[in-house]
Amino acid sequence: MNTDTVAPQSVTATGPAVPGGDRWRWAWLAAGAVLWLFAARGRFDIALAAWLSPLFLLRFTRTSPAATGLLLVWLASVLASVFWLVETAVPMTPFVVVGIIALGTLTVVPYVVDRLVTPGAGTVVGLLLFPAALAACEFAMTLISPFGTAFGVPAGTQHGTLELLQVVGLTGPYGVGFLLGLFATVANHFWANPRRAGAVLGSFAAVLLVLLLAGGARLAFFAPDGDRVRVAGISPDTSITRELKGVIGENVTQQEVAGQDQAAVRAAFDKVNANMLTRSREAGQAGAKIVMWSEQAANVLAADLPAFLGQVAATARESRIYLQAAVNLYLPEAPYAANRAYLFDPEGKQVWVYNKAHPVPGLEFYPGGDGVVPVAETPYGRLATVICFDADFPELLRVDADIMMVPARDWPEVGAMHSQNAQLRAVENGYAMIRQAEFGVSGAFDQQGRTLAAHDYAGADRHIVYSDVPTGGAWTAYRVIGDTFAWLCMAGTVVAIGLAVRDRRSRRSS
Repeated sequence: MNTDTVAPQSVTATGPAVPGGDRWRWAWLAAGAVLWLFAARGRFDIALAAWLSPLFLLRFTRTSPAATGLLLVWLASVLASVFWLVETAVPMTPFVVVGIIALGTLTVVPYVVDRLVTPGAGTVVGLLLFPAALAACEFAMTLISPFGTAFGVPAGTQHGTLELLQVVGLTGPYGVGFLLGLFATVANHFWANPRRAGAVLGSFAAVLLVLLLAGGARLAFFAPDGDRVRVAGISPDTSITRELKGVIGENVTQQEVAGQDQAAVRAAFDKVNANMLTRSREAGQAGAKIVMWSEQAANVLAADLPAFLGQVAATARESRIYLQAAVNLYLPEAPYAANRAYLFDPEGKQVWVYNKAHPVPGLEFYPGGDGVVPVAETPYGRLATVICFDADFPELLRVDADIMMVPARDWPEVGAMHSQNAQLRAVENGYAMIRQAEFGVSGAFDQQGRTLAAHDYAGADRHIVYSDVPTGGAWTAYRVIGDTFAWLCMAGTVVAIGLAVRDRRSRRSS
């Protein structure tokens, strides 16, 4: 049987014969697997690879015996998952490795559903089931995964195409995954039926064109044009951080610091904290009205916290700024640490204290906060904050704000990726995003994802990043309806599976 004249939904349990024999199947598997490495949401992402990888892998599974084909795609997923760990330099603890492989297994589910359900189904199911399952599995991953959207959600691979990214303001990040999956099924439909699939291909091209035109129109005609406020993001001077590590050591835990000479520790901490307060006053003199520090920029022993917060309040009052101090608080007993952000207003009054909601798995061992994002009305719009890894969780970031502040602390291999994820949250919710990252990439984005400022921590000693950001946010459907699109994809996938099972039982009984 010639595969060029048979629709993919007519594939049998063993797969159709392919012109050229098995070498074509192996070529499609190899292409899909290699491209997956560059679409795993890491630092080596290639935008086009995220479109092509599922196209080739779907072609492979649809033309291969089900068990063998799906097993090999699972192995490709494991390879991509481990490659993600390598390229992001995430510590490979047993918990992390097992967890990533388990999540990688979830990314194979859409291929399983497509291979087992679409044979014998109609064209509509053959086209829509895989993209719906893809979006549903991405969504499920964010619900169960401690990594949020940092792994397995490919929307961030398209960060350079702002016209396309505007769709996340309606669907969340899962709309991009749906489009990637739909491209794969449409291309495979055309591949198998080149003479009869012109209408399907044209319809997809029209949908994609409309989305790109609508996104471009939003960027061109609805760009923020109101008042702006100068915001300064500050990280400790590199030389000061180096001195601190010389005193307490490199990569020491909070518990280990608790066992050191507290007088020497306090003196080293005070030097870093004084550096941050000095840079904050300089930012105020340079016209900044809002100043925020990178994650855990200040190091404070629990006994010294009241005095330190008094210094922060005085700096805010004297400089007439909103000042958010990000604090690595050292506790004398378990859990030995707290990761907090304190905001003070220009009167020196404390506006909020926020505890990081999502500690990084395998790296941070203190309990997370309550997950309630604080929002404060100010003359510069509604301010809100989360801390670093929190921004990889779309549901947490879905708040009604105008400016979202994200103090962060990265390492070089994940810095750019984390900054790009923050860009997505800004577009999804229609607020400006300022992300100040020690050891990573700092950035400021407007509510449509435009980069307003960027700074790479490497190669500099001082790290003050200024950006003039809009004080008024934009309405987005996603902020109102949340993950409705993802839930619809999940429901559609379940219904399609149920109908397929019913039909097969009916055929067996007849």
